[in-house]
Amino acid sequence: MDNKEKKHYARKHLPDRKVKPRIAGSLKERATSGEIACASAFGLAADLGESPGEVGLNADLLEIRVIKCQLGLFGYRPQKNIVRPSESISQDLEGAIRQALIDKRLPCRSSWDIAERLNISKMEVSSACEALGIKVSSCQLGAF
Repeated sequence: MDNKEKKHYARKHLPDRKVKPRIAGSLKERATSGEIACASAFGLAADLGESPGEVGLNADLLEIRVIKCQLGLFGYRPQKNIVRPSESISQDLEGAIRQALIDKRLPCRSSWDIAERLNISKMEVSSACEALGIKVSSCQLGAF
């Protein structure tokens, strides 16, 4: 972690927000070198019966960096993201994306819902968004 990345996640939140000890303990167990993969954070949320947002908040407060976004949007080294624009997009996929837009952006949760509904990977949805020039917003873990 370079100096720019150190100790800044907690500043996204109001000072009265506090870590939940149960979540904090599990995050510390699953984190490696101050980082936790998106999929691992979602698994932890499911295991604890907590929302992904609550796990993300606690990760921020503990200065644990979320990596390896399941949509390929952030947390990969060295290029930061791995999503690439789709070469072709089905009408069903494009229609589902456009229908779910809020302020010209596709919420992360909606991208997951579309992937499940169309029985495709999450990366296929984000790749289609890249090709369509549509930004994904509102990370469920609060990373963006």
